[in-house]
Amino acid sequence: MPPEIDAVDERILYRLVEDARHTSAPDIAADLDVTPPTVRNRIRRLEERGVIKGYHAAIDYERVEGRLRNLFVCSTGERDRTEMAQRALEIPGVVGVREIMSGRGDLRITVIGSDTDDLTRLAQEITALGITIDDEDLVHHETVRPYAPFGPREATVGSPMTGVAGLAGEADVVEVIVRSTAPIAGQTLKGATDAGLLGSDLLVVRINRDDETITPTGETRIEAGDFVTIHCRSGIDEQTLDAFTGE
Repeated sequence: MPPEIDAVDERILYRLVEDARHTSAPDIAADLDVTPPTVRNRIRRLEERGVIKGYHAAIDYERVEGRLRNLFVCSTGERDRTEMAQRALEIPGVVGVREIMSGRGDLRITVIGSDTDDLTRLAQEITALGITIDDEDLVHHETVRPYAPFGPREATVGSPMTGVAGLAGEADVVEVIVRSTAPIAGQTLKGATDAGLLGSDLLVVRINRDDETITPTGETRIEAGDFVTIHCRSGIDEQTLDAFTGE
């Protein structure tokens, strides 16, 4: 029977998924109006019961000598799926295996390769186990967020963002969905710049709208729901993001 958790546990899980590295027990305690020892005890209990299985660094492997992350969609056929998952994990370069409850495509194997030849080597070692590779894709971005029902009940769902290298002068490129409440929604890029919403060194390089990809000009109007790619030499700060997300 799955372990039962209450609203306090849910909020703790939400905050840890949001940013486990920079979130302390006192931070969570202040948010929940409980004591720090209560939070520490709850976290320890969640770990002991297997709800929290570990804490892992989120690594952008492309920034480490241009390494490639590839996802193989695989099938184990008549073989034992769990055994094949464990054997695949022993291959150098395999960093994750997910078991899927289906016949075809029941293993999703994530690998890191130094180049395309290394990815080929990994594919060969996987198939040598008797696993069939049905499909594969290079992973460009992976975006994660906390499970919304565990968060503050009054909180609004934020706009998903990818490709953020760092804020306050460290970021160069951000991809973000424009929310209906965003100040820039309904404005042209020139109008937004004239209104002070966008800096002079910021460039919107691409807009995905429905099934259309738009190369914007100053007269291009930003609409709610647009998926925009933003570039800024001096870095993208919170105020600039607020213009697109309305947060």
